[in-house]
Amino acid sequence: MNALAALADPTRRRILELLSEGERGAGEIASHFPTSRPGVSRHLRILREHGLVRVREQGQRRLYSLDPAPLEELDAWLERYRVFWTNRLDALDTEVRRRRRARDDKEG
Repeated sequence: MNALAALADPTRRRILELLSEGERGAGEIASHFPTSRPGVSRHLRILREHGLVRVREQGQRRLYSLDPAPLEELDAWLERYRVFWTNRLDALDTEVRRRRRARDDKEG
């Protein structure tokens, strides 16, 4: 569940989105953000410490990739709450349809 703390920051979530598309170098990741390279490096370090990314050296470059294991753990924990979301979304869908029918009956 360490993943929750790391995912609280939108920059780190965006980094994970980038890495979900494939391995990337630190410079390439940094090019997607207005913050400094050292700032992005700090985010990468936090993601690494929380086990969400792996890093490997390739010459002078550091290449980062997504490690999905902590996300799978988080997904398993969230599973028990999905029933609440599903019920509420189903109720919202029912209400939206009911209001549309009522509006269409008034207009037509």
